Amino acid sequence: VVRNEIKEFAGTKQLFNKGIKLIILDEADAMTSDAQFALRRIIEKYTKNARFCLVCNYVSKIIPALQSRCTRFRFAPLSRDQIEGRLTEVAEAEKCKTTQDGIDAILRLSGGDMRRVLNLLQSTAMSAEVVDETSVYLTSGAPLPADMDQILDWLMNHNFQTACEQITAMCTMKGYALADVLAELTSKIMCLENLDSVPLGMLLDGMSNVEHRLAFGPDEKIQIASLVGVFVRTREAISVS
Repeated sequence: VVRNEIKEFAGTKQLFNKGIKLIILDEADAMTSDAQFALRRIIEKYTKNARFCLVCNYVSKIIPALQSRCTRFRFAPLSRDQIEGRLTEVAEAEKCKTTQDGIDAILRLSGGDMRRVLNLLQSTAMSAEVVDETSVYLTSGAPLPADMDQILDWLMNHNFQTACEQITAMCTMKGYALADVLAELTSKIMCLENLDSVPLGMLLDGMSNVEHRLAFGPDEKIQIASLVGVFVRTREAISVS
């Protein structure tokens, strides 16, 4: 795409038109390094008649050679009020039946990203008659809050073998990714009022190691066992102290 379509579009000029072309590349951080280096050469070659706008979620995934040729603008996530108002407006215009817990679920899963809000609303409305909390979570593939409460209970109150077996069975049966479970689990343990800073730090440190290893694609069953081990060691440390 970079070497053909983008290069061809950027390199062509219209007769009697001195305007500058604007090329917008969304999700630019998903491009490979080779594609980004090819894009850099195109940007250098066609600066007279084209300008490039790169939209990305993670600027760290853009090669330094491209970053140095761009002016960076950072946009903060939208506020809840801004998203909820627009979400309600779109739902009414498209005649989507929504519930308040469904809207809250979309807001919670979107992380302030309006594109994700609209995509999640559209996907849920196409797969369910009513956009409620359960249908939103089932559509997104994120773990249900009730299931996360159960997982946290297994981690906090059951022995190593039982917790491993139950969590593995739930993730397998419901198709949960361990990375999604970790993200939801982090939010839940941060809200625990009876957890001191020392054990909280132990849990977060152990969970971050599990998440780091997951990024390299190891067996999830092994990482589930590692996650359970983090909680078991923390519980033992609390009991000793």
